[in-house]
This record gives sequence, C-alpha cells and structure tokens, in this order.
Amino acid sequence: MRAIEFKSIIRENKILIPRKMHAEFVPEHGKTVRVVVFVEDSEVYDDKSYRQMTRNQFLKGYADSDSIYDL
Repeated sequence: MRAIEFKSIIRENKILIPRKMHAEFVPEHGKTVRVVVFVEDSEVYDDKSYRQMTRNQFLKGYADSDSIYDL
C-alpha cells in the first residue's frame, strides 16, 4: 500500500481530487482504498485557546506528589 496526500474541499458530500493527482488514481473497478480525513479546525481553536485547553488537559493528570521532579 502507498500513501497519496493532498488538500481538498468537500462539495455535496464528495471529496474533490485535484487534477494533478488524477493520474495517481488509475481507474480499476473494485480497487480498495483506505481514506483518512483530517478536517481543518482552525476556526474552532485559535492558538491561545488551544494552548490553554491542552495545558488544562495535561495538568489534570498532574498530582501534587509529582512536584518533586520540578526544578
């Protein structure tokens, strides 16, 4: 299996394949592919709120007894 990566948009519940990538998808009926979709979520988390959220999540697993490792 090989990986092909490209950015695209979804229109009418279809992922558009850029023209320059068409040659990578040789039309073979019944060809199995594995699809992984990463959705850009920059509208949801700006850098500051994302850092704060990850800090809070990290600190939930931090116990007072762990302070012996602090410098």
